[in-house]
Amino acid sequence: MAEFRPQTLTKAERISSKKQIDKLFSGGQSRSMSAYPLRMVYMVEELDEPVEGAQVAILVSVPKRCFKRAVKRNRVKRQIREAYRRNKYTIIDRVAGQPNFRVSLAFIWLSDTLAKSKLVERRVCSLLTRVAEKI
Repeated sequence: MAEFRPQTLTKAERISSKKQIDKLFSGGQSRSMSAYPLRMVYMVEELDEPVEGAQVAILVSVPKRCFKRAVKRNRVKRQIREAYRRNKYTIIDRVAGQPNFRVSLAFIWLSDTLAKSKLVERRVCSLLTRVAEKI
């Protein structure tokens, strides 16, 4: 029988700390890659002690200049979070053997048009696979 793995997205798996966000976007350690209509900024940190909580944390950003209406911005954010939730083990399995590694991911929407959920999921999956290969 296969091992049960929760398909949830908990609070610990989200980046909410201003310090962590600043560290992610202040260049230096972070890298970026795109799969239109998404761009991913990621940072791999090697810490001195094992990570408490989730080893992989995400942030989803849909700029107001892409969609003026919050309804559309929220829809895109939901699509990205759902795609990540379904494919997160691509990257979690990669860092699971290294307890001192923490990976921060930021998904940024680039397009000013809505996309189908299947397309968003394919793009998120492709970005996660590419990051997992580089770790």
